[in-house]
Amino acid sequence: MSLDECGTDGYLSLWVDTLSAMSESVTLTAVFTPDENGWTMAQLAEWPAVVTCGRTVEEARGLLLDAAREMIASYRDEGREPPIGGGHAEQVTIDIAAA
Repeated sequence: MSLDECGTDGYLSLWVDTLSAMSESVTLTAVFTPDENGWTMAQLAEWPAVVTCGRTVEEARGLLLDAAREMIASYRDEGREPPIGGGHAEQVTIDIAAA
C-alpha cells in the first residue's frame, strides 16, 4: 500500500476545536500500515501516542481523527498543551542478512 492509496499523500488535516471555542488547524502526517490480519493501523508520526486501527484505511483515518481530538481534549482539560511534534524522523539501514 502506497501513501497515495492512503489518501492525501499520507498527510491528514486535523481540525481542532479549542476549549475557548476558537478554531485552529494543524496538518499532521498519518501513517497507515496494514497488519497481518487485514486491518489497517493508523498513527500520527508527529504524535506517536495517537494510534488506532480500522478495517479499512478510511475507517482508520476517521478513528485516528477521533483519537487525536480526544487526546487534545484530555490534555486541555488538564491545562496542558498537547505534545505535538518535537521529534524527528530519519531513515535507518538494517542488515537483513545479519539479523
